[in-house]
Amino acid sequence: MSNVQSDRLLQVETTCGTLLYELQIIWNEVGETDTDRDKMLLELEQECLEVYRRKVDQANRNRAQLRQAIADSEAELAVICSSMGERPVHIRQADQNAGSLKEELGRILPQLEEMRKRKLDRRKQFHEVVEDIRKISSEIYGSADHNILVDEADLSLRRLEELHRQLHELEKEKSDRLKQVQQHLDTLNALCLVLGMDFKHTTSEVHTSFGDSGGSRDISNQTIQLLAAAIHKLREVKIHRMQRLQDLATTMLELWNLMDTPVEEQQEFQNVTCNIAASEHEITEPNTLSLDFIKYVEAEVSRLEELKSSKMKELVLKKRSELEEICRKMHMIPEADAAVEYAVEAIESGNLDPASILEQIELQIANIKEEAFSRKEILEKVEKWLNACEEESWLEEYNRDDNRYNAGRGTHLILKRAEKARSLVNKMPGMVEALASKTMAWEKERGAEFLYDGIRLLSMLEEYTILRQEKEEERRRQRDQKKLQGQLIAEQEALYGSKPSPSKPPSVKKTPRVSTGGASNRRLSLGGTMLQTPRPDLPHSSKATPHPRAGNKVDRTHQNDHLKPQQDDGFDALSADDIIETEQ
Repeated sequence: MSNVQSDRLLQVETTCGTLLYELQIIWNEVGETDTDRDKMLLELEQECLEVYRRKVDQANRNRAQLRQAIADSEAELAVICSSMGERPVHIRQADQNAGSLKEELGRILPQLEEMRKRKLDRRKQFHEVVEDIRKISSEIYGSADHNILVDEADLSLRRLEELHRQLHELEKEKSDRLKQVQQHLDTLNALCLVLGMDFKHTTSEVHTSFGDSGGSRDISNQTIQLLAAAIHKLREVKIHRMQRLQDLATTMLELWNLMDTPVEEQQEFQNVTCNIAASEHEITEPNTLSLDFIKYVEAEVSRLEELKSSKMKELVLKKRSELEEICRKMHMIPEADAAVEYAVEAIESGNLDPASILEQIELQIANIKEEAFSRKEILEKVEKWLNACEEESWLEEYNRDDNRYNAGRGTHLILKRAEKARSLVNKMPGMVEALASKTMAWEKERGAEFLYDGIRLLSMLEEYTILRQEKEEERRRQRDQKKLQGQLIAEQEALYGSKPSPSKPPSVKKTPRVSTGGASNRRLSLGGTMLQTPRPDLPHSSKATPHPRAGNKVDRTHQNDHLKPQQDDGFDALSADDIIETEQ
């Protein structure tokens, strides 16, 4: 490079020398003086110097421009790298001879252009994210207060990630709000279906965007609050109508039960009565609570009310029969009420309001049912006691039967029943005691007597206890008499050495039971009580006195005891004693 420059300088010097030589020849021909020649040479040198100076100045300016361009490019490159959060891509070499300024500028400019392009792309990404944030924020908050400006000094990836996170959060909030709005709309739709209202008209009143199914929906706070308020309002309407419909259904059921409405006629309003105890969220059938349907049910209830008024006399008689049936099952006697007894005549004459009579009977039925519930446990024990009395009466008849041990068809079953009856009879004192304790507790709690078919139960139990004691006394006397008879027979055998003949005097004849008459009076009294129970098929002797024919049979048996062989007397005495001990 230096040789080429030297050659160019030599060529320039040669050209200048040649021109100077030609100028001297010209001056010689012209005859210029030395002073003029020196002056012209001085001017020539000055002009050359000025040309050189201009060139040098221009070169200096170009160099300065190159340096400035390099510095500006480096500065811009540094700013771009700094704004993008990256390290500078160009570091100037410390050695100035490492390359010319143009070369250095040539190296910087492509990098600068690349960074400028990357900055434009980064700025575009920022603007897109910021625009999405602004748009979603406007949809959510309904104002431009959340506008975000792009800071040219901070286009780093960290800042871009922050904006992306903010955008993601806004998108998630938007998605949640869209779901919330959709849930509100679904709830409104369900409520409108049940209430028979226009869904589109209801939602359009909240916001016009809900009327267009294809457009975007407003998800601002105000719109969500309006949707929630609309749902709350419709739910209040639903609850009010539901309570109204349930009241109508209750009245309808009462009227149906009152008038024995056929099932076929009730089926038409099955969808009404099935929701009588339903909660608000359980009623989802369309038009179940519409105004037209409620009016339809109201019309039916009005029709039933009118029909009830026309059938009031029948209803009074029916309720009276129901009251009597409950009393009969619970062994209670209904209170005599003149207003009820003459209800039909009063209704026909118009002197008495049938509704008041019906209400009075229903009140009595309610009271009877309440008392019947408290009597249930005692009545169950009474039923067991009556069954035990029946078995006791059967066992007494069985013990009087002289042929009870004869073999025959079904004898083993009768023996089994006799064993069970003896076991049950042995438990009867405890049964009576427990029943009396329960009855006294009931009377103390309610402050009234426990009546069984109009007779105080404690009196019946006391009467039974007295009769049982008298029976025990009579059995004891019979055993003593049987022992005395055995002793007399033994003495006769010792004197005569043989059995007494049938012609013996009737001095050993068993005396009749003298206490039977007194006991029979009480047993007849108790038997009269038992006749009022719902067990008319039981004999009076099941709770009272033995059957008269059975008593005669026993007397005849005692009278003919002296005619029987000796081993028969011993067998009968042993059987009777065993049975009496078992009963005890």
